[in-house]
Amino acid sequence: MQRERYVGWPVLWAFLGLVCARPVAAQTVASHAGEYAPADIAYGAQLYDAQCTTCHGANGDSVGGVNLRSGKFRNAVTDQDLTRVITNGIPDTGMLGFKFDAAEIAGIIAYLRNMNNVERASVKLGDADRGRAVFEGRGNCTRCHRVGAHGPRAAPDLSDIGALRSAGSLQRSLLDPNSQMMPINRPVRVVTRDGTVINGRRLNEDTYTVQLIDDRERLLSLTKADLREYTILTTSPMPSYKDSLSSDEVANLVAYLLSLKGR
Repeated sequence: MQRERYVGWPVLWAFLGLVCARPVAAQTVASHAGEYAPADIAYGAQLYDAQCTTCHGANGDSVGGVNLRSGKFRNAVTDQDLTRVITNGIPDTGMLGFKFDAAEIAGIIAYLRNMNNVERASVKLGDADRGRAVFEGRGNCTRCHRVGAHGPRAAPDLSDIGALRSAGSLQRSLLDPNSQMMPINRPVRVVTRDGTVINGRRLNEDTYTVQLIDDRERLLSLTKADLREYTILTTSPMPSYKDSLSSDEVANLVAYLLSLKGR
């Protein structure tokens, strides 16, 4: 018998608060002998915005007792130490391991070592109220995204996105959505044994099961062994606004998103 379970929101949120899985692979990183190439630093800044700001924040100080901009790390001294922490995570903490290749590791470390000295490219910010009008109107963002108690759950909740992402990361999300899509937010396509096709977004995944919300906003918990097909897609369902919004509209929209702090 195929095991497909519908899960209530309170039950699933409680489960997700206890379990979070991410694939981990050991990598190596090139030694920089105290100097870091500008290209590595720039690449690392891009990766940091996409992968690290959710927990550490744009300024590296969103985790209590941790300030990445200081250049001092509680569990790492050398670049090799940083490689180990980034790759394997830190047991019994919220720091999970990341499956980065050697070039990505080198970039992240180069950026962390120079984070306090990097002059980030300025991002044009507009008017947040006008940005809200774009969000709810011309941008059609409320078709998929939720803010506060309003909106669907088909795409990630944006209620506190301004506290999690930098202006640069938000701008890139609008212009090049694929480049900023978090791994857990990648859309999935599932085919069950009886041929039922389910399209949705993962909320959690481990070796044997996956929990997702489908395109009808149903919460599902599926056993992988009972699936005929399970595909993680790499193309974001979010459209690029590069050609559909003016630069002023993008600037206004970024300003609005930055204002969403979850309070």
